[in-house]
Amino acid sequence: MPTDPRVLFGQRLIEARKAKSWSQERLALESGLARSYLGGVERGQRNIALLNIYRLAEALDVTPSFLLELPSQDQA
Repeated sequence: MPTDPRVLFGQRLIEARKAKSWSQERLALESGLARSYLGGVERGQRNIALLNIYRLAEALDVTPSFLLELPSQDQA
């Protein structure tokens, strides 16, 4: 399992997005963030800002802490 928190956050974000059956494009529209930025976050290439974590959590109807939990084993 990766240990880089950016990668772990990205995996958790993918898990939450797929649970809603949303594409990156849909999440981008719902959160107001750029799709290319979201792709970088999901790949663990971006160091996401706290305000963006809150935007994503609100769009996905989850708590910010949910996004910071370790991803499920089947996603890792």
